[in-house]
Amino acid sequence: MELGNPGGPLNPNKMEEAIQKVQAGDRQAFTIIITSYERQIYTYCYYLLRSREEAEDAVQDILVKVYQQLKRYEQRVSFSAWLYKVAYHHCLDQLRRRKLRRRLLSLYKMQQASTHQTLPEDSPVDRMFEDLNPEERGLLILRVVEQYSFEEIAMITGSSSAALRKKYERLRKKLIQQKADEGGGCARGEVAESN
Repeated sequence: MELGNPGGPLNPNKMEEAIQKVQAGDRQAFTIIITSYERQIYTYCYYLLRSREEAEDAVQDILVKVYQQLKRYEQRVSFSAWLYKVAYHHCLDQLRRRKLRRRLLSLYKMQQASTHQTLPEDSPVDRMFEDLNPEERGLLILRVVEQYSFEEIAMITGSSSAALRKKYERLRKKLIQQKADEGGGCARGEVAESN
């Protein structure tokens, strides 16, 4: 998979212009959207799905869905929040299917206790994400990496912003405790505070 623009998304006016062109039938304008968001969506999917191959497949599926549903996009929400919402729900569906496949496999092969894929790298971020469930990983990425507000994350995930604030605060404490248990303590700024 060829990853797009490492610089990130275009300014909102240019993006809206590209979206309007696609909505009007200009298929070539969709490449602007792909190159602007492909890398970010891949990273988001990778940390939710924990598999490079599944993340690459997910990005392709998500971009197809976005293209097909772009006529339904309304400018009252940011395009990136709308895009992340599509990605979030797609990854949750993938995780549900994966869970069902695992259950079915375990019925046929009792000795196969786990089918978790191991990640080739063992970076600190990978180790930190190991102990988090997909919902926690998604919340952390959207809040800390993408820097969405709790209201925007609520729109993406379909949760209430108050519930997300509480989950994030619990997650922050969990990560601080995890870091302390490793003997490293937690340096200021490692886990963003919930403003």
